[in-house]
Amino acid sequence: MTDLTSLTIAEAREGFASKSFTSLELTDAHLAAIEAARSLNAFVLETPDQARAMARAVDAKIAKGEGGPLAGIPLGIKDLFATKDVRTTACSKILGNFVPPYESTVTSQLWRDGAVMLGKLNNDEFAMGSSNETSCFGPVVNPWRREGSNTTLVPGGSSGGSASAVAALLCMGATATDTGGSIRQPAAFTATVGVKPTYGRCSRWGIVAFASSLDQAGPIARTVRDSAILMRSMAGHDPKDTTSVDIGVPDYEAAIGKSVKGMKIGIPKEYRLDGMPAEIEKLWTEGADWLKAAGAELVEVSLPHTKYALPAYYIVAPAEASSNLARYDGVRYGLRVPGRSIGELYENTRAEGFGDEVRRRVMIGTYVLSAGYYDAYYLRAQKVRTLIKKDFEDCFAKGVNAILTPATPSAAFGIGEKGGADPVEMYLNDIFTVTVNMAGLPGIAVPAGKDAQGLPLGLQLIGRPFDEETLFSLGEVVEQAAGRFTPPRWW
Repeated sequence: MTDLTSLTIAEAREGFASKSFTSLELTDAHLAAIEAARSLNAFVLETPDQARAMARAVDAKIAKGEGGPLAGIPLGIKDLFATKDVRTTACSKILGNFVPPYESTVTSQLWRDGAVMLGKLNNDEFAMGSSNETSCFGPVVNPWRREGSNTTLVPGGSSGGSASAVAALLCMGATATDTGGSIRQPAAFTATVGVKPTYGRCSRWGIVAFASSLDQAGPIARTVRDSAILMRSMAGHDPKDTTSVDIGVPDYEAAIGKSVKGMKIGIPKEYRLDGMPAEIEKLWTEGADWLKAAGAELVEVSLPHTKYALPAYYIVAPAEASSNLARYDGVRYGLRVPGRSIGELYENTRAEGFGDEVRRRVMIGTYVLSAGYYDAYYLRAQKVRTLIKKDFEDCFAKGVNAILTPATPSAAFGIGEKGGADPVEMYLNDIFTVTVNMAGLPGIAVPAGKDAQGLPLGLQLIGRPFDEETLFSLGEVVEQAAGRFTPPRWW
């Protein structure tokens, strides 16, 4: 029999139907894989007892013919999602051993549909980072390595634990969040599929907030089909989240294999950056050729305000982070460092509880929101954001169905290689992804090839609001043409 951990969600579903194995057997295989891969540091908390209990309960339901759409599928959960009675820390010291008495809406929907929780996955502290090096649990290691090299590489961030675990076959899929590229960039670095849904498509209730007008939950999976299966369970209206949109959830899986003939695919000229590596340019051209061969029409489009997206993002996101993180004060939950006064207690707790990157962003955010600077920075950034959104609206108004771009400016880099002396060097990793969050649009990253050193590279497709189905159809064309990649096992 095939190694159970190498199955896709779609294949596992068929295995349950033919009674080839049970959810408990599938879960045990993944728990053993997690144990053998602790050097990757993808999981910050393993929940084997809970996983087996959930798997047994699902097996009983499957036997009665009552299994849901994700019945028996073992998943990893990013440590940003509140899980009832299971420690949730956002990978920050300031949350300490916080155990939420409630479940996030997205995870509750996964359990409703029969999924099994293997544990909590590592991420950048409060989702602030592009490499998963800011976690208080230490960096996550990418299961991919450069050919002939033992250098440990980053898996991307902030959902690095999710991407690394899916790529290393430790879970069949994972929840993730994307504020400026935190699903799509790690997916591109690990040859997994990452979907950032339209803002409002998935509930944010019960997810630790970073920047509320940008954050969106989504799946990381091994294939486009698997990501569509997960998206169907994760999406949906939630009255507890005022930004959640009340429209029906389509059967995303039905979009897989649909013809893309006659679709207009925009190629934005502004994404051709100075100094872009030749292999990224080549990959982009190849991807366009694959879509053209499948019957799509390619058109050059202009997104003139793209160059302002990154600076505007790094004003809006820290401003909202500064506001959201004000609640971590050592009074109600989490870490508390005493002081001689309430003010000193706040200062001591926050100084010790927050890591360098979080402190940096909170200070930037507080500065841009302060009297005298609010109009010059925050208000201006919001105006730029409106222009970025309008650029996309103008493209879609001309009949463009989706936009094809690279997902990242490079393949994965080494742990400790970037951002040490100059944090902006790290921020530039988000250059192709932040526009999507600023405009609230859906985006998907699909593995599309490898660089000269054998590392995976991804392409990004950007869609119209609430038209994730088109992205799944187009993404599958890229996946079929490029094939699937799995890292050679060394851990």
